[in-house]
Amino acid sequence: MLAEVITIGDELLIGQVIDTNSAFIAKALNKIGVSVYQITSIQDDKSHILKAFQEAESRVDIIIITGGLGPTKDDITKKTIADYFNDTLVKDLSVLENIKKLWKPYAIESLLQTNLNQAYVPSQATVLMNVLGTAPGMWIEKNDKVFISLPGVPYEMKALIEGQVIPKIKQKFRCPFILHKTLLVFGLGESALAERIEAWEDNLPKHIKLAYLPDLGRMRLRLSVKGFDEKKLKAEVQEQIELLLPLIKEEFFGFEEGNTSIEGIIAEQLTKLGKTLAVAESFTGGKIAESFTKNAGASAFFKGSVVSYATQSKIEVLGVSERLINEKSVVSGQVAEAMAVRVLNLFNADYAIATTGNAGPSKGDSDEEVGSVFIAIASKYKVFSEKFNLGNHRLKVINKGANKAFELLLKEILKN
Repeated sequence: MLAEVITIGDELLIGQVIDTNSAFIAKALNKIGVSVYQITSIQDDKSHILKAFQEAESRVDIIIITGGLGPTKDDITKKTIADYFNDTLVKDLSVLENIKKLWKPYAIESLLQTNLNQAYVPSQATVLMNVLGTAPGMWIEKNDKVFISLPGVPYEMKALIEGQVIPKIKQKFRCPFILHKTLLVFGLGESALAERIEAWEDNLPKHIKLAYLPDLGRMRLRLSVKGFDEKKLKAEVQEQIELLLPLIKEEFFGFEEGNTSIEGIIAEQLTKLGKTLAVAESFTGGKIAESFTKNAGASAFFKGSVVSYATQSKIEVLGVSERLINEKSVVSGQVAEAMAVRVLNLFNADYAIATTGNAGPSKGDSDEEVGSVFIAIASKYKVFSEKFNLGNHRLKVINKGANKAFELLLKEILKN
């Protein structure tokens, strides 16, 4: 079962708006066994849209279109869909009623004809009622192919996908089971990891696909399989995982489930143990704290943070010894450890992370080379630090440094 996602809008092609709709749709389809064959972004041009429809129909079963359903003249998707199916637009009274209902809090007399025109849909279309907006979704079938047109506003599109599109696809098609199992690996680069598991990979059954998904300081290994015997597929993947784990036991930190990340694993571990965390950041500039606090429930384990970016703030806010900084350099293991101990005590936490380093492009107050960083982990029983050289790209140093901090902290938590 194959699908294609077509996003319409000049704003996507000039980089003014980032296409997040395609990623959401692809994930939703994958969960029910529909593979996305292609994602296409096209301009608001009738001939271009018609050509994209024709090509998509020739290669996939389901075509999902987002964008171009607004009330203004540049939104031409609905009219173009009608032309593609040799159809005409007709007024749908249920959509009209929905528009009036949505407009009522804003004074119904201000409702414009352009808004009312959104009640017109191709006569062959099944309306997917958009209770969050005035542009309805549309479902049209042709020659056993399904065209689904959705508004481009992300929250409107998401509600329609989850509430109406996915259930209708499952009802119409017999979809295979797709299983992805993703392992989180830290401390090994892509080449080193590939070399270590080469023999295992060579013996992987042909129907089980392996993908390497590298990120800064972390790696994801994804095993994928598709078929109709769910129980058998799960058993086969589990068998391969059991053969793989002994090869990466020191670098394996868990499985990625949904939006799980190493920060999520740390959060789960700390919450389960009833332990807390504090952070003192310099070159990471709040990246570590933000990674934890962006998720609900962080208050259960996260006590607080200090972004002591300037040297003076390390002295005045954290209370790091000025003499220590002058003797060892602000970018040093000793200073990182002092920061970690100070923030641990400041927040009365069980664990602390501290970062200090040169993210670049200049050296700042230290003689250490750009890319040199120190990361410290403190607990109520010990403190230690490690030095890393993370290259000369500023954002890479920051992100990779944060990932290294997560890696060191999780290792320490799991020891205890």
